[in-house]
Amino acid sequence: MELHEHDRIIINQLQGGFPLCADPWHELENTLNIPAEEIISRIERMKTEGYLSRFGPMYHAEKMGGGLTLAAMKVDKSRYDEVTDIVNSFSEVAHNYEREHELNMWFVIATESPEQVQQVISEIEKKTDIRVYNMPKKQEFFLNLKFEV
Repeated sequence: MELHEHDRIIINQLQGGFPLCADPWHELENTLNIPAEEIISRIERMKTEGYLSRFGPMYHAEKMGGGLTLAAMKVDKSRYDEVTDIVNSFSEVAHNYEREHELNMWFVIATESPEQVQQVISEIEKKTDIRVYNMPKKQEFFLNLKFEV
């Protein structure tokens, strides 16, 4: 699939935010001059075909009283799929990626409370028999990063 001009318009607009109103699709239709049904179907198609990895809100877990950390593991290649399945079985785990590094599995843990982060890490270590490196953020920077397509 190649991106159509409407796909590009939709991606570029939504990187700046989604309308928070009673009828956001109608608002987008008016802003983009693209029918709401087409916007929805294009987003679904781009997700299905891998052009978009996700479409949804981003929550600031810590401001909501939750816990959030970046975690990494050194996983032997022979066990990588097995460990991936175990790690991904935790509802608190998101954004699990393989990296070319000694610590080759990186993922985010988001919990309802800060104390739960260590509980999830301990459970993952117990189930995999592999150390989880906890890398909580020390400082946050807002970059307002957008990729024009």
